[in-house]
Amino acid sequence: MHENTNTAETDSGSSTDSVGATGAEVVRFDTKVVVVLRDDLLPWQELNVTAFLTSGIATSESGLVGENYRDGDGNDYLPMLRQPVLVMTADGALLAKAREKALGRGIPLAVYTQELFSTGHDAANREAVASVAAEDLNLVGIALRGPKNAVDRVVKGARMHG
Repeated sequence: MHENTNTAETDSGSSTDSVGATGAEVVRFDTKVVVVLRDDLLPWQELNVTAFLTSGIATSESGLVGENYRDGDGNDYLPMLRQPVLVMTADGALLAKAREKALGRGIPLAVYTQELFSTGHDAANREAVASVAAEDLNLVGIALRGPKNAVDRVVKGARMHG
């Protein structure tokens, strides 16, 4: 598991802090963020789906996004998620199973379906998902954030993206 050696303040409910061997603060999160992509996507599709799904996680709960970044010259940059995001791959059957498990465990998730590659705006995206029964969604990616053990069980069988 990736450990963030960031020294920024963290949400008290989502992490535990300690000092690592290098003297830097090591942040261990109680939750895990995972994006799972279908294993047959083109590179541009992988990036597009990851970006959209991660935006769903970032906006799902207050406090998930940190403070603005600032460089040494005083230029401000947008904030990002406070914790690492793991990107994994799986076949369509595992994605469908993971979606079902996440919903059954009450773990909120974002979905991206094949149809969204051909829509042009947010309302059309929502309409494309709403027009298909849950078990028939042609998933190309999901993203979820929840307790580490629960997320691990949901995505069991997925592989690290490589």
